[in-house]
Amino acid sequence: MRTHWVGSVFKVLFWLLLASVLVGLVTGQLAWALVVGLSIYLGWHLHQMIRFLQWLGTRRNEAPPDAHGMWGEIFDRIYQMQRRDSRMRAKQQLVIDRIQASTAALSDAVVMIDAKGRLEWWNHAAERLLGLRSPDDSGQHVTNLLRDPKFVEYFEANQFREPLDIASHLNLSARLQYTITHYGQGERLMVVRDTTRLHNLEQMRKDFVANVSHELRTPLTVVVGYLETLQDSDEPINPRWKRALQQMQQQSQRMQNLLNDLLMLSRLENDDRNVEQHSVDISQMLKTIAQDARALSAERRHQISLEADPGISLRGAPEELRSAFSNLVFNAVKYTPDEGEIHIRCWQDDNGAHVSVRDNGTGIAAQHISRLTERFYRVDSSRSTHTGGTGLGLAIVKHVLLRHNGRLEINSVVGEGSVFTCHFHPGRLA
Repeated sequence: MRTHWVGSVFKVLFWLLLASVLVGLVTGQLAWALVVGLSIYLGWHLHQMIRFLQWLGTRRNEAPPDAHGMWGEIFDRIYQMQRRDSRMRAKQQLVIDRIQASTAALSDAVVMIDAKGRLEWWNHAAERLLGLRSPDDSGQHVTNLLRDPKFVEYFEANQFREPLDIASHLNLSARLQYTITHYGQGERLMVVRDTTRLHNLEQMRKDFVANVSHELRTPLTVVVGYLETLQDSDEPINPRWKRALQQMQQQSQRMQNLLNDLLMLSRLENDDRNVEQHSVDISQMLKTIAQDARALSAERRHQISLEADPGISLRGAPEELRSAFSNLVFNAVKYTPDEGEIHIRCWQDDNGAHVSVRDNGTGIAAQHISRLTERFYRVDSSRSTHTGGTGLGLAIVKHVLLRHNGRLEINSVVGEGSVFTCHFHPGRLA
């Protein structure tokens, strides 16, 4: 194809020069004849360029003007490229229209946010759930329109591993769940879901557990009191009843532990207030917990060691942190075989403060690890019954860490042991 138009150009130029030479020989003005010939040739090209620019500028959607030779081929190729580009753009626009139509039909709000945090596009559900107005809010920074302090902190932290569940700023009785995902060159896609019904059901469950726990606490206290009175009585107890009373007291104590854990978990879940901001000496707290663990181990003779950097303090609620750490340590004592090793470690680095509890027990299979923090989840129900566990310890640990901007990391290998590590954000350091 290139050879064709190159040959055409040289052919036209050859015949024009030949004609100019002949005219120049006849008139005796060879130089002027060549100048006039070349001027005609350049003028023709200039005329074609003007036609080309006019077609591109004002009539590019129309068929190209008629032309021959090289310029005819240029017009045809550009027109073919335009038609191909138009077909591609039509297909892309069709895909975009279908995506926008399907997204507009969603009941969940979908919002596209650019790398600078400004709103680019949203569907109709976003106008209903978030109160966005089109086109007035386009280009506005998202935190200028969604001003809830919890959302602002969540968005600016730029850590979106977990969704954010907060009350709607338009209706305080409604609950919204925000999920943000990174894509492209720093852009973010935000999906907002109305979770009011799920939140109400969850709140009913929490209230039920809390109320039942409170109601059971009083009669159980009476039963435990009478059992202790009978066992401490100076009057001799019939040998047939002695074992029964001991078993009743053990099971009553187990029920009391369960109720205490339920009440603790209920309080953690229902308390929306900011966590207390006391300075808690973690190193000293772990020393006390290690001593309690040695007393709990007793004749089982576990080797319990503590390695704690001095002076590590966190801002938080002392009782909640003590409950979380003691649950991890006491679990290690319960589930580690006799004479096993338990190592407690506390350290601080650029990523914050960390507390780990490592044991060389039986370990936990990988399929169970993701569910360990669920309420009442048991890896081995028979083993939990034997040790007297409630199945709520790790759920309490999880909720305490969430309230203290922390997270729980679990690593375990069957037959080698487990490591439970609490990670706290540097902002929690006192």
